[in-house]
Amino acid sequence: MLTSPPLLLPALLALALARAAPPERPPALVVLEERPSTAGLRVLGLYEVRPDPANADVRRVQLWQQHGHELRLSTDTLNCSATAPLRMTREGDRWIVRQLNPGGLISPANRIDHLVWWAVCHPEQAGRDPAELGGLARQLGYSGELRESEQVLPGRAR
Repeated sequence: MLTSPPLLLPALLALALARAAPPERPPALVVLEERPSTAGLRVLGLYEVRPDPANADVRRVQLWQQHGHELRLSTDTLNCSATAPLRMTREGDRWIVRQLNPGGLISPANRIDHLVWWAVCHPEQAGRDPAELGGLARQLGYSGELRESEQVLPGRAR
């Protein structure tokens, strides 16, 4: 008969419960999108928006991407200027720099970028569908006619 030490059972139980429980959200998390999926709840949120001391248009933010029990945290940098709006994020060991066009066409390919950009640069619009913000973007001085592009910067070879 196999027996376990008395202290091992509670530790194993705590580990199993920790894996079964969804990640604990930070208190200041602003949820931009939350929807069910086959793998569990999908949540996109952000917290700790910090201005860059050297440039008033630049902000850094912690991004929360949850898919079921998996959690991916990243620090994104956004430029909120009317002439060079962009989002820079990290995917694996690569940096992705996306130049944005607030007030322009929103598609499945750029929707998350705009959702994050609006929430960081204009927090009162957090969680709103960016496809509905074209008129507001022009009122705020964004032309709606900027060229969107993406640059992928490779990480270090290991």
